[in-house]
Amino acid sequence: MSRYKVMVDDNFHAGSKDDRSEYGIYATAEAALEACRTIVDDSLLWEFVEGATAKQVYDRYADFGDNPFIVALGGAPKVEFSAAPYARQRAMEFCAPGDEAARLRQTLQEHKDRRANERASQRLSAGENREQSAAIVRDTEHAMNTPELPAREAMEFDVVIVGAGPAGLAAAIRLKQRAPETSIVVVEKGSEVGAHILSGAVIDPIGLDSLIPEWRSEDTPIKTAVKADRFTMLTASGGMRLPTALMPPLMSNHGNFIVSLGDVCRYLAKKAEALGVEIYPGFAAAEVLFENDAVAGIATGDMGIAKDGHRKSGFARGMELRGKYTLFAEGARGSLSKVLIERFGLRQDHEPQKFGIGLKELWQVAPDKHESGLVQHTLGWPLDNRTGGGSFLYHYDDNLVAVGFVVHLNYRNPYLSPFEEFQRFKTHPLIRDTFAGGKRICYGARAITEGGWQSVPKLAFPGGALIGCAAGFVNVPRIKGSHNAMLTGMLAAEHVADALAKGRANDELSGYEAAWRTSPVGRDLWRVRNAKPLWSKFGTLAGVALGGLDMWTNTLGFSLFGTLKHAKPDYETLEPAADCQPIAYAKPDGKLTFDRLSSVYLSNTNHEEDQPVHLLVRDGALQKSSEHDVYAGPSARYCPAGVYEWVEDAGQPRFVINAQNCVHCKTCDIKDPNQNITWVPPEGGGGPNYPSM
Repeated sequence: MSRYKVMVDDNFHAGSKDDRSEYGIYATAEAALEACRTIVDDSLLWEFVEGATAKQVYDRYADFGDNPFIVALGGAPKVEFSAAPYARQRAMEFCAPGDEAARLRQTLQEHKDRRANERASQRLSAGENREQSAAIVRDTEHAMNTPELPAREAMEFDVVIVGAGPAGLAAAIRLKQRAPETSIVVVEKGSEVGAHILSGAVIDPIGLDSLIPEWRSEDTPIKTAVKADRFTMLTASGGMRLPTALMPPLMSNHGNFIVSLGDVCRYLAKKAEALGVEIYPGFAAAEVLFENDAVAGIATGDMGIAKDGHRKSGFARGMELRGKYTLFAEGARGSLSKVLIERFGLRQDHEPQKFGIGLKELWQVAPDKHESGLVQHTLGWPLDNRTGGGSFLYHYDDNLVAVGFVVHLNYRNPYLSPFEEFQRFKTHPLIRDTFAGGKRICYGARAITEGGWQSVPKLAFPGGALIGCAAGFVNVPRIKGSHNAMLTGMLAAEHVADALAKGRANDELSGYEAAWRTSPVGRDLWRVRNAKPLWSKFGTLAGVALGGLDMWTNTLGFSLFGTLKHAKPDYETLEPAADCQPIAYAKPDGKLTFDRLSSVYLSNTNHEEDQPVHLLVRDGALQKSSEHDVYAGPSARYCPAGVYEWVEDAGQPRFVINAQNCVHCKTCDIKDPNQNITWVPPEGGGGPNYPSM
């Protein structure tokens, strides 16, 4: 029988093994998880005081509460409990207005008292053992440093949209087209619209044609039509051009356009504002607001909090943006979307989401190297056959070439560095000549959803819905997602408009959930649903060939494979470093290949340095014992911005987080083998400032 030990780490002495204690041993994983939830609930009850906000209660828990984790015994399957997200959510529930929160606290307190009576002769929990000292610390801090947080100001809207990307802006525009009197706010964590947008990008204009039919007669940033497609399978010294006639028809780029997606979003934002949509750039949505177990809006993050937690002179409370419906368009691995997926069980009966990391550089090349409208894609080298990924080169505008490299995040070798593979790719004999005499002008990276049809979670929940890449609508073989992002934003907007017209509010948009799979988005993803599973199972050569065959048969209305499943989440695919071969990467030459720090400089990334670190490590000891000791520190390699380092300190490895370098790609939140790193939004306006990516 499987057995699980629940351990408790005292947050007041985080990282000290001496302050860890055993809570209990359980026969099943669910029993161990329930024990972990109980431990967190008990700690939050202890930290709760009337009038406290959810953030205050959570912050007290993070400083003084008990942090449980599970150790699998005797070869039992590994089970993870993420205390921080659970505690944040519970704190919101504890502090919600109304009688329901009070009843919840009372019920949990009664359960806690009953357990205390039953176990009176047993040891107390770590949190109860330090009851008096914690109270003294709390009272002293309150008197000296932490006056009550002022209440947030609140603004009421019909609809709140999180994220000013293609999905969020398309939803806002379509809502205004349907119901001009609707009040809409779009909140965007980037310093301006487009600042955090990174994509290839070749766009299918199907969404734009439907949303703004007149766009072709306007002055837009969509100018370069695709004129030529080239697909090449690379070897170390050469390559084989794949005949376009063998490609399934859906792979054709005829009628598509090469663009800067950031510039397209800036264009859409102007359209939205002209219709009366309010757009607030520079404000990060940091918290979901709940009322009666329905989403009631979001709260933006507080500004002016120092790294040590005290409030600086410029401190400003976040704002509550309340709406009858809230649409989450955060992009891949959105922090609030992640909370909602867990809270409402949206992934139940769906496959795990799959991801890739996309790295991109923008070059201005010599005029004789530029072929306007040329689209190039490659597979193969420098990746081995069992590692999925590929490249793109798009020629557009004034001698610009967007070059990018994608690595599927189910790779196995912890020594692999997606950034270094990208740099190595540019040295290939068929590629390097494009950049001779050119100049690199921008760099960035971003996670990409790759799970497709099988991995799209349930989209609707009480009070809101997921749209765009927050849910995962990228068509992996086509390397396109912006068209589906726009289409899902518009589809959700239609259902919101219908609901508002009927006087509804904060209920579930079940019609949106039912409609997407039979919409153009569903048809787009259905035909390619097996491409990613086949690639993952059979490797690049056989997997891509079988995927192509399946796409052809789907074009004809059937599949030889049915609907395949994905093997497992990306964080479970790494193999121990002892079983893998280290990869020797060449030093950059500073002309064609570069290091990460000089690249981050070109992303214009900036964060206020004196603020809390936004990359949260749940268990420092686990990071050392597993991420470092077992997997040889892959965080230092999978991060494309040099955020993570393992350094020697007095003969011992120490984990260093250079949070100011973060380009908000979310790879760490996805690939850490223990799901021990959580990305949360830093102060609004921080992060990259991509000019035209």
